[in-house]
Amino acid sequence: MSGESASAIQRNQVDLVDFIDWTGVECLNQTSAQAYANALKKGYREDDGLNLESDADEQLLIYIPFTQVIKLHSIAIKGLEEEGPKTVKLYTNKEHMGFSNVNDFAPNDTIILSSEDNKGKPVALKYVKFQNVRSLTIFIEDNQSECETTKVQKIVLYGTTVETTDMKGLKKMEDH
Repeated sequence: MSGESASAIQRNQVDLVDFIDWTGVECLNQTSAQAYANALKKGYREDDGLNLESDADEQLLIYIPFTQVIKLHSIAIKGLEEEGPKTVKLYTNKEHMGFSNVNDFAPNDTIILSSEDNKGKPVALKYVKFQNVRSLTIFIEDNQSECETTKVQKIVLYGTTVETTDMKGLKKMEDH
């Protein structure tokens, strides 16, 4: 399925970068010099000179845990023209995925990025499938021109946090 572009980010959707649990982020098949922070972290991802680059082949597998439950609405990916991502599969709440078992699971959504989408244009996701997300795994399967490596300049996740009740903050009702 080709991703549908979100004409604009809905007004209650925010950049979820502040809700990423950076201590748990992992990226398989990245070059050490061109790591995931270049595409995900504020400041780094705005610098067009920095990339997340694949190492042995064109595939990347990025695991992103969140500090709280989120609802994911859309994703924006910016990549280089030839080496930018093409087929992107998204999985929710799947831990310890690797290249050996990624195809054992059905993705929550599959996006085929056009060269236009690869310019950082937000792509709306199947919102109903991204309601209670504790972690997101992004599998970049291939790139625009079947190059040896894939280069990603920027990944932005848009959505909202799920309002949860702080059970510790509630006081017990006393029986009268």
